[in-house]
Amino acid sequence: MSVAGFLAHSALAAARDQSRTAAAIATERDILTALFGVPRQLGWAGSNVNQAVKALNSGGSAPHFAAALADLQRAAQAVQRAAERVANGQEGQAA
Repeated sequence: MSVAGFLAHSALAAARDQSRTAAAIATERDILTALFGVPRQLGWAGSNVNQAVKALNSGGSAPHFAAALADLQRAAQAVQRAAERVANGQEGQAA
């Protein structure tokens, strides 16, 4: 499912649920707003990874590449967990 499709599905499901409180809706809105920015941020991170790999392939060095890549992987996993919580209606739970 694409990000846009997921967000549309989530919005329609939320609109149908009349039992939710304003606080739950606000929490979900905050999560969805953050998720909207993820593709752009991951694109920037991917660009940085590509630049580091280019430097490594041309004999240069990238001393912090492993740590940066590990950070990127952790961020992607956190995004996945957040998306799953929203999809499963568990937006109030800790990651």
